[in-house]
This record gives sequence, C-alpha cells and structure tokens, in this order.
Amino acid sequence: MTTQQIAVRFNELAQQDKWFEIQDEFFSDDVKSIDPVDSPYFGYAEGKAGVRQKGEDFVGRITALHGAHTSEPLIAGDHFVVARELDMTVQPHGRIQIKQLMLYKVKDGKIVSEQFFY
Repeated sequence: MTTQQIAVRFNELAQQDKWFEIQDEFFSDDVKSIDPVDSPYFGYAEGKAGVRQKGEDFVGRITALHGAHTSEPLIAGDHFVVARELDMTVQPHGRIQIKQLMLYKVKDGKIVSEQFFY
C-alpha cells in the first residue's frame, strides 16, 4: 500500500476510534512509538507488541473520555500527520486536555514509526 492509501484507511479507522485496529492493520513488527522525552503521560516503545502494550496501559488508566477529535491526514512523501485533541480523565493525573500532532512514517507498505508532539 502507498502512504496515501494507508492514510485514507487510517483516517477511516481513526474517525471510529479504532486505534488498536490501526496498529493491527498497519504497524510493522519493528515499529517505534516516540513521545516527548519529558512527557508525564506516555513513553517510548519499540516493536509491535511493545507499542500495543503502551497503548493498552494508557487506555486502562482512562476513567472518562469527555471529548476527542482527529483531523484529516496531511500527506507528504512517506509521512502523514494528523492533529488530535483529547479531553479525558486519566489516573493519576485527573482531567487533562491534550492537543497533539501525530506523525507517521511509512516504509514498504507499513507504518514504521509514530511520533507525538504536544
């Protein structure tokens, strides 16, 4: 699949909040997930299983989702980016609002990295 095709399908799933399905369908076995170094919420993970665990751990700490929105993807070469806004209550942080850019790199028809800026 091309970056364009992946971004279109990614968007379909993201609009339905099917984030684990995105991982299953598109993440390479050696994918990297990168958050800001000083993030109090997330960390770094490598490998499909590690990235999945990172997501499951965080989702397990969400006690209430007050709102979420994901933009349409913007595609450039082998990258695409989406903006995502979240308003949620997360243990042990309480209610937080995150506005982030999510940058994805595609290689050989798979997502090989995701990097978050917030």
